[in-house]
Amino acid sequence: MTELVLPPDEVLIAGRWTTGSGRAAEVVDPATGEVLATVHGASAEDVDAAARGASRAAADPAWRDLAPHLRARYLHRIAELIDADADHLSAVQTADTGKTRAETRALAASAAGTFRYAAALLETAEDAVTPSRGRYVTVATHEPIGVVGAIAPWNSPIASDTQKIAPALAAGNGVLLKPAAWTPLTSLALGRLITAGGLPEGLVSVLPGPGSVTGDAIIRHPLVGKVTFTGGTSTGRTVAHAAAEKLIPVSLELGGKSPTVVLEDADVEQALAGVMFGIFSSSGQSCIAGSRLFVARKLYDDFVGELVARTRKLRIGPGTDPATQVAPLVHHRHRDAVAAYVDLARAEGARVLCGGAAPEGEEFAGGAYYLPTVLDGLDAGSRTCQEEIFGPVLVCLPFDDEEDLVRQANATVYGLACGIWTRDLTRAWRLARRIEAGTVWINTYKQFSSSTPFTGWKESGLGSEKGREWLRGYQRQKSLYFGTDPAPLPWAG
Repeated sequence: MTELVLPPDEVLIAGRWTTGSGRAAEVVDPATGEVLATVHGASAEDVDAAARGASRAAADPAWRDLAPHLRARYLHRIAELIDADADHLSAVQTADTGKTRAETRALAASAAGTFRYAAALLETAEDAVTPSRGRYVTVATHEPIGVVGAIAPWNSPIASDTQKIAPALAAGNGVLLKPAAWTPLTSLALGRLITAGGLPEGLVSVLPGPGSVTGDAIIRHPLVGKVTFTGGTSTGRTVAHAAAEKLIPVSLELGGKSPTVVLEDADVEQALAGVMFGIFSSSGQSCIAGSRLFVARKLYDDFVGELVARTRKLRIGPGTDPATQVAPLVHHRHRDAVAAYVDLARAEGARVLCGGAAPEGEEFAGGAYYLPTVLDGLDAGSRTCQEEIFGPVLVCLPFDDEEDLVRQANATVYGLACGIWTRDLTRAWRLARRIEAGTVWINTYKQFSSSTPFTGWKESGLGSEKGREWLRGYQRQKSLYFGTDPAPLPWAG
């Protein structure tokens, strides 16, 4: 196994590695509770230096006027560096977040793919000569925003980081990346690779620190022209308000309480595996986790009974153990928050069919572990069924018919994702169109493609990521008119 080498206590400010002037914070190993590292975060003054550096670098003709295919070379080079260092990046992210090595290896590969896709977009994005309505030629073109503030979450840092940095750079901007306070090590390791890719100095900064200090300074800095944020809905509202005060664009990927649906004719084996993967992979710490399970009533008892039996057999352990299926949660404080929700469920009348506690045993004593938990007996309007728990907690509910299903599934402020398990693709199509969610998976779950847009409905987000229009979210549009009439404009005389 690759030796874990953690990055030094430095932050990246306008292309230079230095000790942050903000307060120090300990990074804790979720599997053991031991302190991995101490990181001095970025102060408001550090953010100011980073923003000014990014603004200068983005405005420099060496970057601003670089031909698209030449800018794409930088992105391909970064992708190659990520691939070459993928095993070590995986080890750092497992230490940082607690995730299994299988998952963090896949995330590292995905990060490299994100840079390659952004490079491909850059080489194929086209401006348009629009239909003329007079004696002129009109061109709709796009230009960089300048400096982008990118605020990433703790649950999948390398994936979220690259999904913000890659399109922002491809669009010609500089980027200020703020990783989550609990998981800065992965982002700092990624920053080392990005700087090794030879980008013009100052384009990218990596600025860990608390959201109330570092994040707030990024959002409110006058040179930041766009903010992209992934995280909780409550914080997303704060980000949106700050962006609105500045009249700058913002994209938000926020919370979810996603339904998974098992219809009467579903392939039961396929559905059981998909439902368990949808909620218990990543230890449930995913905005798209299928945390509300709706099962056709005549199938309900048998399906949920088998689901519970299989859930009890899931292997709990550290992310470094290849046998682990459910790793620790990211932090002891988060584990306690998940446990508090299960206590709330009990108070609301839930039956705890399995789990509902931390695992017992010396090997789990220091870690932030929580057993995969299955609940039922709750009303769809209960807090447990309405609020995002962000852990390995599944709530099961029966439904009687399609109208009952759609009513319950849509009775939430969220609208991020949905899974449907059925052999009837005509019915699946009909339900998929009625469910209020930005992504619907049919006979699969948690699959992603850079070429397919990802967006949240309702309180699950604002704006879109991925797909052919990804770059345009990081650019401003400009219209050019070229007059072709040799006569003066007839406005006088």
